[in-house]
Amino acid sequence: MDVKRIKTNGVETVFDDEGSGPPVVLLHGFPFNRTMWGEQFEGLKGRHRMIAPDLRGLGETIAAAAIATMEQMAHDVAALLDTLELDRAVVCGLSMGGYVALEFCHFFPERVTALVLAGTRAPADNAEEKQNRERQATRLLAEGMKGIADETLPKLLARETLASKAEVVSRVRQMIESTDPRRAAAAQHGMAARRDYSESLTRIKVPTLVIVGREDSIRPLSDAQFMHSKIRNSRLEVIENAAHVSNMERPEVFNNALSLLLKEISQNH
Repeated sequence: MDVKRIKTNGVETVFDDEGSGPPVVLLHGFPFNRTMWGEQFEGLKGRHRMIAPDLRGLGETIAAAAIATMEQMAHDVAALLDTLELDRAVVCGLSMGGYVALEFCHFFPERVTALVLAGTRAPADNAEEKQNRERQATRLLAEGMKGIADETLPKLLARETLASKAEVVSRVRQMIESTDPRRAAAAQHGMAARRDYSESLTRIKVPTLVIVGREDSIRPLSDAQFMHSKIRNSRLEVIENAAHVSNMERPEVFNNALSLLLKEISQNH
């Protein structure tokens, strides 16, 4: 796969771009990078143009600021689409990528063909959650990423994944441990500062797929159900034997759900 780079909003965004057909933009979670979407590229690039950037400060997209906001990341995505001369795209975000997707919908609703929200939620952080992010950012800067990887892997992945999918466990660990602690801290600050999207959910008019892993303790089923209840044209997909990184844990189920949405859109246009 050829690595592509473009200047967007003062940062050099690194991204993958494969396949042909209607475009789908995939926005990764924290503290991950674009490689988490490998199975989605393989499964869907025959029918769709798959685009996955490393979000600001993560993966190979370098950014020096002490905070990387969801708003900046959404504008980076818009600038990427501009450079690629794409007016609209299906926007799919997982976890932090879901916050960026909701932010993108807020600023650029006319550019969203359909929306996929996986392992994410609409409300902003409360005071305690903001303090937890601040503590983790401080810890990242002091200790690096390995301790966070050890601590979060059991929360990120389902029991079956941890027991029998060593390659997935290894890939998730590698993504976390390869992340620059300073940039991870900047993203934590950005997530703590994000807006509350709860009220704006009713304004989303495009077909929307809400995905959640049955065993996701970080963004549980109740978060997905709340979004599904507020977004009028939405469908809820609960993936069994998956937790927070459902696209990697059960890629065939994730891809089937995504394919169904994409097929419905193509039939209606």
